[in-house]
Formats: sequence, structure tokens, C-alpha cells
Amino acid sequence: MPVLRLAAGAGLRINGVDWTVEAVQPQLGQVVLARPDGAGETRLIRWLMNHPDCFPVRPGGREQHRGGLHQPVASTDLVPSQLERARLRAEHVLEAESGYRSGHPARALPGEPRPPYDPATTTVTQRRRAKASELAALGRAEASMLGLSYMSERTLERLAARIGDDLVMACADGRWTRRGGGHRSVTEEIREAVFAVRQECLERSRITMAARHRLVHQYVQERFPEFPPEKIPGYFTLRNVWREWFGPDGARQRYVRSAEAAKDASTRVVVHRPGQVVALDTTPLPVKVRESVFGDPVSVMLTLALDLYTHSIVAFRLTPVADTSVDIAMLLRDVMMPLPMREGWGEEMEWPYPGIPATVVAQFAGHKVAALPFFAPETVTTDHGSAYKNHHVVEAERTLGCNILPARTLRPTDKFAVERVFAALNSLLLEHVLGFTGADVADRGADPEADAVLSMDQMEHLIASWIVKVWQNRALGEYAPAWGPGEEHSPNSLFAAAMQQGGFALQIPGPELYYKLLRSHHVKIHPRRGVKIRGLWYHAPVLDHPRFQQPSARGGRHKGKWVIRSDRRDRRTVFLQDPDDHERWHTLRWTGLPPEGDVPAFSDKNLDDLLGEVRRRRLAPRTDAELLPVLLELLGSAIPVDQWPTQMTKRERAERSRRSVQARTAAADRAASSGTKPEDDGTVVPWPEQARAVQEAVDTDRRRRREETVSRPPATPPRLGETLRRRSLFLLPPDDSEAKENNA
Repeated sequence: MPVLRLAAGAGLRINGVDWTVEAVQPQLGQVVLARPDGAGETRLIRWLMNHPDCFPVRPGGREQHRGGLHQPVASTDLVPSQLERARLRAEHVLEAESGYRSGHPARALPGEPRPPYDPATTTVTQRRRAKASELAALGRAEASMLGLSYMSERTLERLAARIGDDLVMACADGRWTRRGGGHRSVTEEIREAVFAVRQECLERSRITMAARHRLVHQYVQERFPEFPPEKIPGYFTLRNVWREWFGPDGARQRYVRSAEAAKDASTRVVVHRPGQVVALDTTPLPVKVRESVFGDPVSVMLTLALDLYTHSIVAFRLTPVADTSVDIAMLLRDVMMPLPMREGWGEEMEWPYPGIPATVVAQFAGHKVAALPFFAPETVTTDHGSAYKNHHVVEAERTLGCNILPARTLRPTDKFAVERVFAALNSLLLEHVLGFTGADVADRGADPEADAVLSMDQMEHLIASWIVKVWQNRALGEYAPAWGPGEEHSPNSLFAAAMQQGGFALQIPGPELYYKLLRSHHVKIHPRRGVKIRGLWYHAPVLDHPRFQQPSARGGRHKGKWVIRSDRRDRRTVFLQDPDDHERWHTLRWTGLPPEGDVPAFSDKNLDDLLGEVRRRRLAPRTDAELLPVLLELLGSAIPVDQWPTQMTKRERAERSRRSVQARTAAADRAASSGTKPEDDGTVVPWPEQARAVQEAVDTDRRRRREETVSRPPATPPRLGETLRRRSLFLLPPDDSEAKENNA
């Protein structure tokens, strides 16, 4: 509450009513108050001092500024040069009052006190006159630069009254900290006109500020004819007001409209528990890595899943190409799966959270679990990339029971936490790795591709180790929770605190989740050929069962059809869920695969190339087995010269490497759901083994076709020269002893 200066004629506002002090009776502790209508009252001074709604009023009825109307000015509001000038003026005031620039003899500077300011021989008035004469003798430019041009004797006396308060801020020029915001020329009529023009400009094409100024003139003249035209603010005033009210005017018109619509329709989400909101984003990894087929340096994509409450990196994936819908679906599955301990990880990286022992979690998961949270995400927020808007990803999110919260177009602030994590990952880890390319081409090294030494698997292991060991234990600083302001927390400590506050649901999804997140196809089962998925036929002995010979009992939009799941990374097999046992899945093989041996995995892209090549050759295959030779030609063997690694282009080598990595990732995801090892799938990665596998598949296919052309296996041909030895006239008969031995 401000100080009440009770004197005759002073104004007070009590409970919203203005009063004037007529007389003060200090001997009685009373004050006589009068209202504008002439009514008067006598109140105790103690009553005024303790009244909660009593404030002084300036002449004319204006209430004086009080603590609740604006914040006081502080030294932090001054720039360094202004603060230095204010301190210099305060030193001159202190020297005129006490004779010392510091204000006290105990902190006297060398040579103080100076003779004109010695408090033992001079009075305060003499020192003030001496100080005013000293400052007046300064040059005009020097005095103006130091802010000492108008320090007269009266000014020194006025500033001396503020020595008990903040003298430095009293010596600061009021123009430095004058009240910001607001323009006297912006009246209620002008305000209405500005908002009307703003709403009109949202629907129009982008126009200049000069055109908006003319629209304001038009609106005021038509809606307020009596308003003086000369009172309308000028161009520069309107430009400043527009920036203060609506922000910088640099966005494109379509994005301004989308942001305005999102502002009206959006709701504020307060994140207060782990898993409530998980943000997904993808960025190119700024490190060149070696692909595992040819060993060439390539660029990969990094996709992160970040929990916005604990800021834990709950899942990530490296993909050799832009992530697809199946990669995003498997990333969401990784969020729900506990991360297994890896080779070289110590006990300090094992599950550390209190409440649930590590042995219990390991018993449920089937393996030792690393120190990384896992949970079912409630809301997933993404940008508008094609992979995130895919129908397959939307269906996978609905399968997991997630709410979809897309970010606004070109609004990185909606996912600022993920952007900060990418920047932290670059500065804390990736900058120290050989092959770092930087954020810009101009900042790139001489040859980052030659510096690349880590393979894609090694880079994935490095990032995983850094997340578990460094990021999860790193103090977050400004991301302290609301219940612990000023405290230091890491993602692990926040997750542990959340477990203590709300508990933890230990839910580990079953192996069937892998199949449920795959792309679905609604087809009918052919009695003899099986099912046709995107141009290829698939079959298994289980389809010969009578229950699959009839239409499906499914109703609705896909009435009578069966649901088949396929992995676009490996099209050799598809999967059918058993209608009687929903946890059992049947694997249907492509009918073009040989019964023995193995064919390297091929993706949807290879399938498109295969069907395109069949149309180009004008082939009419009767069975899919006739497509296998064409597929093997496309996959490439080691025989033709143009398929040699040294003769292939960089793009062809990268494409073959990407196909191999996608097949290996699909095998790893499928193995994690079935409990087998990825190596058991038969996926081959290195180039010599891949070429050998393709060659063996070609030989197996040729042998199979030769055996199908004859009814029985051909007889073994005789040895060379066998007929000549039997019919030759010069052949000597055997000896008697040899004949007896032969007869015996």
C-alpha cells in the first residue's frame, strides 16, 4: 500500500469513492474527510492505515500508481551503458551530500575527500554549489554523453531526497524506462477500425501496410463520419500498433489463416503424466555411416519418439531411406516394448526405477531390461509428413488406442521439445563422431564421406548407449515440473517420481501386436490358389482346411472377406490370423518361392519393378513360379558384368543396400514377436553372401524346372570308353586265375 500523505486538500479514494482531506487533527489521531457533494466524515488515522481499499488520488481524480497496476522499474531494465551513466550521476550526488563518491568515509577512494567537498570545512549547500559549478564547467559533448548536462543545484537537492531509496534508478533518465505500449492517438474508434481491417485482410490476398492504412481511413470515415480525419494515426504509428497487437508480419497468407483457425479451434493440453503425449519427428542424421553391403558412405534418417512429460527418448529408429508407414508403426510398438540390455552395458544401465524391481520386469519381458521407460502412448503428435498421414499409420494408432494430435502446418513450436532434443543430440554426441556433416553444406568438412567409419549397426548401438547412459540421467534445467519449481530433474527422476505419485502399469504387449500393426488387406480365399495380395499369390496347407474354403463370417463393409497382413519390407510371406485362436497367426508363402532353398527378401518397390518388367516383356505367366526367374534377374546375380559392384552406379548400390537393411529390420521385428533370432530368417546382408544367395536361388530354380520336364529321373550315363572296352577285338581275355576269382 502506498504512503498516505495526509494534508489539507489531499485526495483519497476509499471503496471507490473520492474524498478530500479538509483537516488533520494529529492530537486526536483523526482526519476530517469531505465528499464532492459536501457530506463529511471524521475517521481515525489508524482506520485509514488499516483500510484495504484506501489509495491516494492525484488532483483531478486520477488515482496514483500502486503496486497492483504495474511493476516497479529495476536496474535490469537499463542497458549496460545506461546503468553506468546512472551510477556516475549517483556518485556525484553522494559526493555533494557526504563528500565521498561512495557515500561513506569507510569506503573513501584515494584522494578523498577533495577540498571543495570536505565535510569538515564545508556545508551541504556549499558542496552542492561546488558540484553544480564543476559539472557546468564540463564540455557540452562530454556532459551530454555522461548525462550531466542538467545537474543543477536544485536537481542535486531533489535527488538527495532519494538517497534512502534506490538512488541509481532515481538518477536514471526517465525516458529510458518510460512506460511502453499504448498510443494516445489509438482511440476506441481507431481500435475498432484496426481489428476490422485485420479480419478483412485474413480473407484477402496479402497486401502492404500502406493499403491497410488506407482501409483504416475508409472504415473510420464511413462508420464514424464525425471523427476528425487528422486524428487518424499515420502510417508509421499504424505499423507499430500492428506489430504490437498481431506480431511480425512475415508469414504467408495461407499459413496466417490456418494459424488463426487453429487458434480458435485448439485446446490447451496440460501434460502431467508419462505417456500422455508422445511426439514423433524425423530428421536426416548429420553423420555419414557405412552401409553394410558395399561399405559405401550413405545418409540415413533418424526418427525419435519423445515423451513430453519426462522428456525421455522412449524409442528411435535409423532407416536408410525416408521412413515409411511400417517404420512409424513399429516405432510406436517399440514405445510399448521394454528395451533389452545389450552387450557391453553394465549394471548401471539396467532398470533403476523404484517400486518395481528389475527382476520382476525381466521376468515379464523375458530378458534384462535397460533403464528406459516403456508405456502405452495416449496421444501421438506428429507433423504433416506423408509417412505420418498414411492410412496405415492412422490405423496402427487406432489399434494401439492412441489419440492423434497433428501439429499445425509450419509451426515447429508445437513440437519444440523434439527440435530441442535433435539440437542436443547434435551438440552432445554427433559433433564428436567422424563423418559429421553439420547443419549446412557451407559448414561441411572437406570430405565427410571419407571420414565415415561407423556402420549403421554401430551408429544405432552408439545412439542407444548414449540415450540410456547420458540423456536419461542428464539434468533438464528449465523443464522442472510444477510440483518442484527450481529443482533439478532428469528424465529418469521425473519418471520415478511419476511412478511414486500415480503408480506404473506393467503391461508388455504380446507377440501378436507385430502382426496387428502391419498393413491389412481384405481379400477372398481361392479354393486352389490361395489369396492374391498386390499381384502375388500366397498359399499354405492351412488354407486347404474346410473352414477357409467358405467365405468369412465377417460382416459390414468387408463382408465375406478375410483379413491378411503384409510387411512391405519383405513380401515373401503374408500372415493370416486364426479365426478360432486370435493369438495364433498362419504364415502364407508366396507360391513362386521354391520348395527348397531360400530367395533373398524383396520389398514393395521390387515387386513394382517385377510387375512392370512382366508387362514390358508381354509375359502371360500361368503361375507365380514363372515370375521367379524375372525376380532373380532384378535382384541381380554376380554373373552379368553390369551387376558387378564395380560396374554399378552409386544409386544402384545404395538401392541394393537399402533393400538389404529393410529386409534385416523386418526380420528383426518379426523375430522379436516370435522369440527367435533374426539370423534364423535367412536374410543375408554382405555383398559376397548376397550374390552367392542369389546364384544359389537361380541354380535351384533351374534344377527344379529341369526336373519338372521329365516323368522320372534320367539314368546315369556310362563312363567314357565303356562301349569300346566291351566290343574291342584287341581286348585280351582275362587270365584263368582272374576268371576264377571273378566267378568266385
